[in-house]
Amino acid sequence: MAFVSTFRRILAGSNNNSLSSSSFSWVRHCSALSSPKLFVSGLSRLTTNEKLQDAFAPFGELVDARVITDRETGRSKGFGFVTYATVQDAEKAKEGMNAKFLDGWVIFVDPARPREPRRPLHQDQPQSSSSGSGFTTNKTIGWCK
Repeated sequence: MAFVSTFRRILAGSNNNSLSSSSFSWVRHCSALSSPKLFVSGLSRLTTNEKLQDAFAPFGELVDARVITDRETGRSKGFGFVTYATVQDAEKAKEGMNAKFLDGWVIFVDPARPREPRRPLHQDQPQSSSSGSGFTTNKTIGWCK
């Protein structure tokens, strides 16, 4: 119940609440950027590389702004990456563009994480096929669950 009343006071903006902006400083400290590359999610299907670059250019020197597209259709997947020359520029862009509108959609800006390595496809392992009933056929073993 105390959480609800504190939450109401925060939303109402009252000055006598026990939680001040310094109480949330740990959130800002934990979200400090270590790389000048940002992940932008929530992009409209109409957002292009140029529109993304124009939106993020006022915050510093842009190195790259790229909307990720589907290989087959060429349509946007709804996210992209923006790279700045410095971490400070990226921090300004994150603060300035997070939860803002771009092409009619609310976008979210987060630090980009390194790409996870893909699992290699082993050619020497036998291929298994599924019959759709929950069982798989393995050519060397037979039926298995």
